[in-house]
Amino acid sequence: MAAGGRTHRVRDFNHFITCYLCGGYLIKPTTVTECLHTFCKSCIVQHFEESNDCPKCGIQVHETNPLEMLRLDNTLEEIIFKLVPGLREQEEDRELEFWRKNQRSEKLPVDALGAGLPDSISAGAGDDDYHRSDPQIAICLDCLRNTGQASETSVTDLMKKFIRCSSRVTVGTIKKFLSLKLKLPSSYELDVLCNGEIMGRDHTLEFIYMTRWRLQADNTYPMVLEYRPRIDFG
Repeated sequence: MAAGGRTHRVRDFNHFITCYLCGGYLIKPTTVTECLHTFCKSCIVQHFEESNDCPKCGIQVHETNPLEMLRLDNTLEEIIFKLVPGLREQEEDRELEFWRKNQRSEKLPVDALGAGLPDSISAGAGDDDYHRSDPQIAICLDCLRNTGQASETSVTDLMKKFIRCSSRVTVGTIKKFLSLKLKLPSSYELDVLCNGEIMGRDHTLEFIYMTRWRLQADNTYPMVLEYRPRIDFG
């Protein structure tokens, strides 16, 4: 209620909290830094698969990779969840159902990323459940060989290469997990790749799945990430 006693309805704010592309409430609101227009994360990522222009104002966001110009707006997300009763729970249920549908029916040998690891490198540092309540994703970590590097012998296959973890885990956490399992020195650097492309350390597994893995028609589940000693291109 406003200071003067006026009551505001959720629909009064719909212009600010709905997505231009899908017309629904903004889910994981993501802002284009070039023009500051905000869309659902999945909507704008899908749009940028076909175009490099902002769907609302038409400005060219980036010549080759508009995804680099996207930023999540966590503050706006919290505001929307507080304004719209039940939206958070509905979205969490929808995400869980999405990952269930994409998991293979057969049971995979898995190693829960985060279980038994120090808090400083776990997927959910500071959380008792290590983000197990998050939407889960299964991945396969394969050692990429024949890179021609002398240090290649230091990097070997994991005993358990199938991993189940939070979809919000970042590549940086995957690298720490690999270093721990392979007993690599702290100074040792790894590259993590998807479809032959080096992934940034801040990329989440969900982001990689949505923008890299699922776009390849021949790809199956689980998502495969490859790792190798970091190559210095000089």
